[in-house]
Amino acid sequence: MAPTLFISDLHLAPERPGLVEAFHQFMRGPARGAAALYAIGDLFDAWLGDDQVKEPLAAGVAAAFADVAAAGTPIYLQRGNRDFLLGERFAKACGATLLPDEVVHDLHGMPTLIMHGDQLCTDDVEYQRFRAYWQDPVHRRRLLALPYVVRRGIAALFRAGSRRATAGKAEVIMDVNANAVAAALREHRVTRLIHGHTHRPARHEHVVDSRPCERYVLADWYDAGSYLRVDASGCEPVMLA
Repeated sequence: MAPTLFISDLHLAPERPGLVEAFHQFMRGPARGAAALYAIGDLFDAWLGDDQVKEPLAAGVAAAFADVAAAGTPIYLQRGNRDFLLGERFAKACGATLLPDEVVHDLHGMPTLIMHGDQLCTDDVEYQRFRAYWQDPVHRRRLLALPYVVRRGIAALFRAGSRRATAGKAEVIMDVNANAVAAALREHRVTRLIHGHTHRPARHEHVVDSRPCERYVLADWYDAGSYLRVDASGCEPVMLA
């Protein structure tokens, strides 16, 4: 059976044309014929609302997803902290299913918890307050009601503020909290978790309620493209050529 593929934290933007091209190469290559493709957050460096799909970069990304979906590969999208305004209009343009922030899917016989991962960084109290605010549908609707050009300016302020905040925080604060990981695995009654967000690709072993568990962290695409290949034998990170 064909493998299932995962990507995260591409942070696609017009000023990163090399990574945009790497995405399209991935879509023309490994993604085609996969059992399913999951893009689990921060596909874009910033998403201002689904009217952004009219812009060339977003339109090209949507068309690439739609082409693979039309060829028979299911596409699943999750929101990240940079593209938390991603909505059903964009998902429809991609021929994709927009997933909730936490979901369990059976991957080749293994129930697996899938999320972007920012909700696990509970030591970063300041960020969690920010996240909770924008999880409120009322706040999202108010932001989306603003003119597109205004939202563009707000997104620039968000990115600048994020850079300043990140520069002043200890690395450990921005990583996942072990208790939050255990609580998520326990709540969803699974022994495998796949997420992104932290930009620290690795396989981690956990023991939760005497059960051995594993956690796979996806790599970002800042320097090179990569994906996680999942099949009945397990999970394997793959770098794009």
